[in-house]
Amino acid sequence: MSTTTIRLEDDMKARVSEAAARAGKTSHAFIRDAIAESVEQAEFDAEMDRICEERWAEFLKTGEAIPFDEVKTYLDAKVAGKPAVRPKPRKILE
Repeated sequence: MSTTTIRLEDDMKARVSEAAARAGKTSHAFIRDAIAESVEQAEFDAEMDRICEERWAEFLKTGEAIPFDEVKTYLDAKVAGKPAVRPKPRKILE
């Protein structure tokens, strides 16, 4: 395990100490957890961006999509436990 040094303004260090105490953690654990959460969020965001770009490219290639109102109707029925026919994509770009 490697060591990294960070410099914090005095007021930020005090805020971290207080937040860590409220969370029942040491300042070190609080900072480590905050960094881990930030990295996980950045990785999640990057994956979502990749998926969106992939789907956008597919849409531009095929011109097919499912209109929002049809998706909403389908999902509302599924959540309510009602039978629902899954909507099919159709050409919306020419």
